[in-house]
Amino acid sequence: MGQPVVLTGMVLTAMPVNDFDKRITVLTKERGKITAFARGAKRPGSQLLAAANPFSFGEFEFYEGKSAYNLTKASIHNYFRELAEDMETAALGFYFLEFAEYQCQENNDEKEMLKLLYQSLRALESPSYRKELVRAVFELKAVQINGEGPQVFSCMNCRAKESLIAFDVRRGGMLCADCAKDAAAQPLLESTRYALQYIASSSVEKLYSFAVSDEVLQELARIARDYTAHYVRHAFKSLQIIEDDAFTVEIKK
Repeated sequence: MGQPVVLTGMVLTAMPVNDFDKRITVLTKERGKITAFARGAKRPGSQLLAAANPFSFGEFEFYEGKSAYNLTKASIHNYFRELAEDMETAALGFYFLEFAEYQCQENNDEKEMLKLLYQSLRALESPSYRKELVRAVFELKAVQINGEGPQVFSCMNCRAKESLIAFDVRRGGMLCADCAKDAAAQPLLESTRYALQYIASSSVEKLYSFAVSDEVLQELARIARDYTAHYVRHAFKSLQIIEDDAFTVEIKK
């Protein structure tokens, strides 16, 4: 066993292994997504008892094995415990974790995704942000970080930068007034276009610094969901809970 390595990251998943251990997936700033074993993490009094749970963010000390890491110590800065106080918020939080676990790769630069995950969970905990907006921003920025974001600054057909009035999911972005005439594109409010452009151009640290009207939020949420469903093409288990009628966010008209 080599020297210990300290990595900054967040626990995405945790699964029991025999009676006392856990296998965890951690998204790290330095090495992307890694798999690690937390020996004795299920034992009462273990120093890893709380650290080896989803949402735990902080510094983790590992020993690197041939096929996996072994977690030995952890200094947790945020457990995001407030997410558990509301079932809808918790379900969204798990959706964000599941999304990151699916999208991210081992030994890949995932610093931006880790920052997005952390900032999005903080926004979920805050009463200042509407959950539907947080979800839309997270989805749109996550696919952009993964290299599959929509084109929102010019027409997908003719490349015009003016009169962008509609969004076409299948074509992957905006259409101008002329090109939208013959396409099955969704008309947009100008404020929705501004919101899409702000999300695409802003750093992760500044993402959650704007508010939108109910009408804009409806359009933004619809685009984010349709675009993610079309380009990510993965059945997220946590998303099924969110989209159940009991937990659907209703936006008052």
